[in-house]
Amino acid sequence: MPLILFMEGNGRSTRMWLDQILKKRLGMCVDWSKIGKKEYLDAMIESQVDSGRIRHLLSRALTDKIDDREIFMKGIDYSYYYEQED
Repeated sequence: MPLILFMEGNGRSTRMWLDQILKKRLGMCVDWSKIGKKEYLDAMIESQVDSGRIRHLLSRALTDKIDDREIFMKGIDYSYYYEQED
């Protein structure tokens, strides 16, 4: 399955969608607190031509704590953080 990520406008929706797919298919989700904002945004830009970097970031942040409330809440917090202007 190709990795499709949206840089503009649908970032939060895409991260939530990705987590749901990972939960359903792999029994895992992304601990977004393990991915820094700059490295995430840079990888998103690069993913338009090569998805290797974003795949690497996501794979090293995977966790099996799919029902952990703290992981879920951090995911929401980080989702807004990624989209804030510095």
